Amino acid sequence: MTNNYNFKILIVDDEVEYQEVLKIILEEKGYNVEVASSGKEALKILHKESFNLVLTDLIMDNMNGMELLEEVKKQNLDIEVILVTGYGTIENAVDAMKKGAYSYFVKGHSPEELLLEIEKVKKLTKLKSDNEFYKKKEICSNALLESNSKRVNRILEICEKVARSNVNVLIIGESGVGKEVLAKYIHMCSDRKKERFVPVNCQALSENLLESELFGHEKGAFTGALEKRIGRFEEANGGTLFLDEIGEIPIGTQTKLLRAIETKSIERVGNNKNIKIDIKLICATNRNIHQEIERGKFRTDLFYRINTILLELPPLRERTEDLHMFIKFFIDKCSREMKKKINKIENGVIDFLLNYDYPGNIRELKNIIERLVVLSDRGIIKAKDLPDYNYGKKYCEQDNIKSLKDIRKEAELEYIKVVLNRCKGNLTNTAKYLDISRRQLYNKLVEYNLN
Repeated sequence: MTNNYNFKILIVDDEVEYQEVLKIILEEKGYNVEVASSGKEALKILHKESFNLVLTDLIMDNMNGMELLEEVKKQNLDIEVILVTGYGTIENAVDAMKKGAYSYFVKGHSPEELLLEIEKVKKLTKLKSDNEFYKKKEICSNALLESNSKRVNRILEICEKVARSNVNVLIIGESGVGKEVLAKYIHMCSDRKKERFVPVNCQALSENLLESELFGHEKGAFTGALEKRIGRFEEANGGTLFLDEIGEIPIGTQTKLLRAIETKSIERVGNNKNIKIDIKLICATNRNIHQEIERGKFRTDLFYRINTILLELPPLRERTEDLHMFIKFFIDKCSREMKKKINKIENGVIDFLLNYDYPGNIRELKNIIERLVVLSDRGIIKAKDLPDYNYGKKYCEQDNIKSLKDIRKEAELEYIKVVLNRCKGNLTNTAKYLDISRRQLYNKLVEYNLN
């Protein structure tokens, strides 16, 4: 059965028997259904809960279906309304459609007709939701690409030039600085923008799974390969493939990746047939690739293949001129999404947000503001709801002047300690919250002599 439970329908009818019959029919199809016996009862329910569709009888005492339609549309234009009517009132139902009703259903007709209408509303709702989702993503991406930093604007200029060519791009920078946002910007500036942008998080997959993810596999190629699978290279054909955290790819897979880039072709696991590919390749990492090469963890020839253009996104602490803009953007965004209007920000909150070092960069700023908006009360963002750490203090005293490198290390060390403590020493959970691999975390523990 199709999963219809996320589609909520409110049935409004003063004939309880008919109301119950409709409820049974719709629930059998998996819909999430509630009922009301009058227009006023329906409006009370709509004030408390959100629905995708109101299915209302036209002729009811006190408030008829037409009046209910008008009230529903005043509250929320996104809720669709289908009127249920008898033969003698079809003309009224048509008038109601002119006032915003989606359609009408005649009592006595086959319930299949009603189910078809509801399916149309469901598809329309999903289309609106998808459009809104992609619109929000586009707005978010564009906002994060606005900058008052000369360094960042220079990077954006290079991106626009790079997009007009087919050269490979490597984006480096700390976790949370917006590497994927920049990769999408390159894609949208290119002549491939109408084709697919396919991201792959190389850190999240084991060597065997990663190879299958990238190149695909044939049915029976290995235990569990129950059917043929198209890999991400083929999926991105004609568009852009974004390999995030490429520094995490095992040496064995690096060799196959190098061959695919050089020959512009791939072979699915379990098949020797060459498949030609045409992609724009963008890679990203938060690792120091030169150190990885010295340690024998990353192939030099692969580095030079993916590194035609190198873009280094600065951490948020090095683009403080953008902090005011980002803070406002995320407060507006979070308040819209959570439907919490923010009228006031207490003294001390902005000082903290402007002076904190953000080891987690833009992602951490977003998380902090989400926390503040969630905990806000009566439209006020309060200083007491700030996270309980003070690594953003400026070191202005003469005796305390230190290099930026030392300050970053201190902030990183303290933050790792805090998260380790909150995770009760569990390395897997700590790495997850820090958004790094378990191996990266272990290297940090060794570096800082943390037991």
